[in-house]
Amino acid sequence: MCGQRRHPALSFLRLYSRRGAGDGHPGSGGRQLADTARAQGSPSSPATLKWCRAARRDKLFINTAGIGAIPADIRWGTQQISAGDVLLVSGTLGDHGATILNLREQMGLDGALSSDCAVLTPLIQTLRPLSGVKALRDATRGGVNAVAHEFAAASGCGIELQEATLPVNDTVRGVCELLGLDALNFANEGKLVLAVARDEAENVLAHLRSHALGRDAAIIGEVVVRPGVRSVGLYGVKRTLDLPHAEPLPRIC
Repeated sequence: MCGQRRHPALSFLRLYSRRGAGDGHPGSGGRQLADTARAQGSPSSPATLKWCRAARRDKLFINTAGIGAIPADIRWGTQQISAGDVLLVSGTLGDHGATILNLREQMGLDGALSSDCAVLTPLIQTLRPLSGVKALRDATRGGVNAVAHEFAAASGCGIELQEATLPVNDTVRGVCELLGLDALNFANEGKLVLAVARDEAENVLAHLRSHALGRDAAIIGEVVVRPGVRSVGLYGVKRTLDLPHAEPLPRIC
């Protein structure tokens, strides 16, 4: 439900939803769906319900779909990105991916790990009146690294990410160090990556931090002329960031 509403919101679509949950489903999942839909505020209608044999699948499958209308005054898009722009993220990286990994592999890291799954529409709507916002993406499958590569390919420029400013939860960082993984590649379910004009970056950052979904927002990098995606270490050493050949986890959304 959160993901289905998030993707249209990234283009500032006014969302109309359709979801495949059965009327009156008695479980808590049905109530959570309804609560999420009401919090997001878009009209919705029930669709179909499908049950599978217990031996083949577990519990209930819920499918959602959404359509939207693009306001005429919105010009967000990766084609707007140019060298000199700044990259921001709306919060800590890898919370969802690390949480799923912990549960699947039974690592026993309880308490400090929780998914960041959230409806981002309320946060995105507040960005509309701000100047300087050029493009935004949700850092889901492939994480921030995947978004950086998308921005670089679309703009014909390069992306350099500052390791010192990446907001990462201590427990997530520990998981990455333990298993040799990178939080930049972990999936998120409630985080935005934004490309913003440099002279408006601090204003957009302050705006993000004033919202509950952006309180851990940070400036994490910049768009440069030299092609490619790189991370810059504490002592200025740069390393190339390739897209991983395989995700740290199977698809989880």
